[in-house]
Amino acid sequence: MDNKAREKAFQDHIIEQLAASGWLVGQSAHYDRERALYPEDLLAYVQQSQPEGWGKFCKTYGEEPERHLLNAAVRALESPDRGTLWLLRNQIEDRGHRLSVATFKPDHDLNPELTARYAMNRLRVVPELIYSPHGYDGRLDLTLFLNGLPIATLELKSCFKQSLENAKQQYRKDRPLKTAGKVEPLLAFRRGALVHFAVNQFEVAMTTKLAGESTYFLPFNRGTRDGGAGNDQPEIGYGTEYLWQEILQPEALLKILARYMHLHVQHEE
Repeated sequence: MDNKAREKAFQDHIIEQLAASGWLVGQSAHYDRERALYPEDLLAYVQQSQPEGWGKFCKTYGEEPERHLLNAAVRALESPDRGTLWLLRNQIEDRGHRLSVATFKPDHDLNPELTARYAMNRLRVVPELIYSPHGYDGRLDLTLFLNGLPIATLELKSCFKQSLENAKQQYRKDRPLKTAGKVEPLLAFRRGALVHFAVNQFEVAMTTKLAGESTYFLPFNRGTRDGGAGNDQPEIGYGTEYLWQEILQPEALLKILARYMHLHVQHEE
């Protein structure tokens, strides 16, 4: 089996595992490159979870309320003091309407409406995403969305241990933040995906901010039983399967997004 075939098998395995745990599998053709959204999921979540609020929103706009909702989401994403994480934890605000784009698990079951809305969250994995609205033809191996908002990208490499560095270099060299002077919205810090993973079958590295050649990755490994770096390698399966079998499980990931991810902005004096 050559490298490309191994990488495809690795990718397919992750997708199958995610799908088995409740993730939807999407297509690049359904992705809105200009808005950096997966529109059908954002619209479906708002319509199903907040029918009354959506009805009022439709009355305000009359024609094409879907387009107005997507544009309102983009305004929040592109606001200098908001962005993806803020929007997931808050609401779309537009002409007096307030519509949530996600619901995190309530601390108790006393509010059945919140519990029902939590169950309506839509997690989606899209393989081979053509993401650029500006003509760049690069593809991301896997892109993850929550209710249509991008939360993570993954570059996968397989076959040999040093390939993790190849995945990092792909982010640094083949994922330009601008094309022809125009920002790539999916890759933009704060506005786009929240985290980017370089993954092979041995190790995982991550960054929350792509910065071209200056992109800095942190190891995202568990360590070995004897206290070493990296991960233990099982006889069957992959040493990095904790990423999709634990971290990316719906309940665990939603908890991370709700409570454990923070945006720290350092202002220069």
